[in-house]
Amino acid sequence: MLTVPVRQLGESERRAVERLLDLDPFAGAQVAERVAARGLAWWRADGRILGYGARRNLESICWLGGNLTPVLATEPAVAAFADQLGTEERICSSIVGRADAVLGLWDRLAAHWGPARDVRPNQPLLATDALPTVAADPAVRRVRGGEVDRLFPAAVAMYTEEVGVSPLVEDGGRGYRRRVADLVRAGRAYARFVDGKVVFKAELAVVTRRTAQVQGVWVAPEWRGRGIATPAMAAVVRDALVRVAPTVSLYVNDFNLPARRVYERCGFRPVGTLATVLF
Repeated sequence: MLTVPVRQLGESERRAVERLLDLDPFAGAQVAERVAARGLAWWRADGRILGYGARRNLESICWLGGNLTPVLATEPAVAAFADQLGTEERICSSIVGRADAVLGLWDRLAAHWGPARDVRPNQPLLATDALPTVAADPAVRRVRGGEVDRLFPAAVAMYTEEVGVSPLVEDGGRGYRRRVADLVRAGRAYARFVDGKVVFKAELAVVTRRTAQVQGVWVAPEWRGRGIATPAMAAVVRDALVRVAPTVSLYVNDFNLPARRVYERCGFRPVGTLATVLF
C-alpha cells in the first residue's frame, strides 16, 4: 500500500485541522477541545498533531500526547501513522478513537509498544440533542469549590474501577486531584450527596462548541440497583444541554448493560463505535 509521508502540523494549518474535527465532532471531541484551548504550536500544546495527506488536502490527523487519538483516519492514514509511531518510544497511556482506526493502529504497533494492559474493542459512542423525557433528580447539582475533598474519594473509586489501576499510583494522585479540582472550578462536575457522601457523580470531561462529553459516571456500590442512575443522568444531561453545549455525548463499554440502559432511557442514540487500548 502506498502512503504519503506523515508530518507534524503547526499553527498555520489550524483551520484545516478544525475543519476535519468538525466532520467528526463526537469521536474527535477531546482533540477539538485541546486545539481550541492551545492551538497547534508545539511549545504551548500538551501534545502534537500528526497529519496525513497533501498540504492542500489534509485527510486525517492523529493526536499524540497522554493519549493517542486518530481522527478520520483512513486505512492508508492508519498505515502511515503506524509507520511513523513505530519508530518512536511510546509516551501515551492509551489509544482511543473510532474502533477501526484504533484497532488498525494497534495491529501494527503491538510489536513495538506491547503488551497492552487491556484492549476494549467495542465501546458504543452515544449522543443526544434532546432534553430527557424522564424526570431529573433535583438532588443532583454542580459540585461547589469547597466540596473537592468530598468528591475526590468517589473520583478515585470510579477511576480505579473503570481503568483498573488507581490514579494515586502516579505522583500520589496530585495530578488527578488537580484535574478533579479544575472540573469543579469550571462547573463541569456533578454529584448527589447523601449525609455528606457522594452517591452519584459525573463530569463533563470534554467541552467543545459542538458537544459536552460526559465521563466518570459512577454510583456508590451500596446505592446500585436502587434506580438513582437514570434520574441522576437526566439531571446532568438537562443542565449540559441548557447551559453548556448543543449536544451531550459519551462512550461506554459494550458489556456494561446497566449503564447502556440508563443512557438509552435518557435519550442517547448510537453515533459510532470507539475502541480503547490501555497501557
